[in-house]
Amino acid sequence: MAAVLGVIVTMGSITEPPEVLGQLIGGALVGTFLGVLLAYGIVGPIGANLEKYCEADTKYFLCIKAALLAHLHGYAHAVSIEFARKTLFSHERPTFQELKEAVQEAPSGG
Repeated sequence: MAAVLGVIVTMGSITEPPEVLGQLIGGALVGTFLGVLLAYGIVGPIGANLEKYCEADTKYFLCIKAALLAHLHGYAHAVSIEFARKTLFSHERPTFQELKEAVQEAPSGG
């Protein structure tokens, strides 16, 4: 945007001497470089981090959804839990043995 505005201002002052035109073109270039720096150096990384944060946050809802859908389709409880476990990130996913122990320790609903 700074480049376009700088070109517009420069074209409006095209009859000025080269010293004035150089200053106007320099201002347009500085604005362009500042825009590129802010876009790729600050705004872009912040947006990428926010996207990862939201994706990680929704992963748990996808886990619950997978378990419920598998259960509604008539799969056994252990299979439904395995479907849900597979949706989690590998560094957060409990091992099969940890999950088996947690299910055995949970109170039964019957």
